[in-house]
Amino acid sequence: MSSRIQGARQRARGEITTAIKDEARRHLAEEGASRLSLRAVARGLGMVSSALYRYFPSRDDLLTALITDAYDAVGAAAEAALADAESVGDSHLVRWRAVCRAVRGWGLAHPHEYALIYGSPVPGYSAPSSTTQSAARVGLALFAVLRDAYACGALREPPRGAAAPEAVLKDAERLIGVIGVELPPAVAAEAVAAWSQLFGLVGFELFGHFTGVVDARDAFFDHAVERLADQVGLRR
Repeated sequence: MSSRIQGARQRARGEITTAIKDEARRHLAEEGASRLSLRAVARGLGMVSSALYRYFPSRDDLLTALITDAYDAVGAAAEAALADAESVGDSHLVRWRAVCRAVRGWGLAHPHEYALIYGSPVPGYSAPSSTTQSAARVGLALFAVLRDAYACGALREPPRGAAAPEAVLKDAERLIGVIGVELPPAVAAEAVAAWSQLFGLVGFELFGHFTGVVDARDAFFDHAVERLADQVGLRR
């Protein structure tokens, strides 16, 4: 088979794969992840379901592809915001804000995909380990800010009275070794807490939990992000 024919087939396969995922995202928006089915996606595309199985052997395979794409998209948004802030020499605090705002911006623009990765688990589905690297991208962007701040003395450690329990510090030490950043375990522990709180903030806004409570959403988010920056020791 000539390379030209192979290339054409690969392009066609890529285009069909993209169309399948786009149709699946439409179903996510209309019916939610728990009701996603290959048969319904195939019907929406005018395909027989047996043809779709050549691209995604099961619903779980399709879900995994959608989840990985979503993690990569929000991670890319965070990384791009960090790179932009670094390129103009912004302070570490401003870089932190930029990453957090990028996560919120992506979530507001893609609420159903955000719900897929940070909302309720899909019944009967368990994400494989292959999604882990993509899922870590936002966290790694936050840790990169703290790593650089610590390297140039722009980070303060939590006061002794606020020290995390020994078991938490051991977890933080292990994490530092896995991701290969130089940070005090106490700071890493606070960073993990801030990482999870960031997604909680965005989730509360997207899922309506601030209704009747917070009207000034932009101002509240920025205020909360400043609190998270204090928590991890970024100097003003």
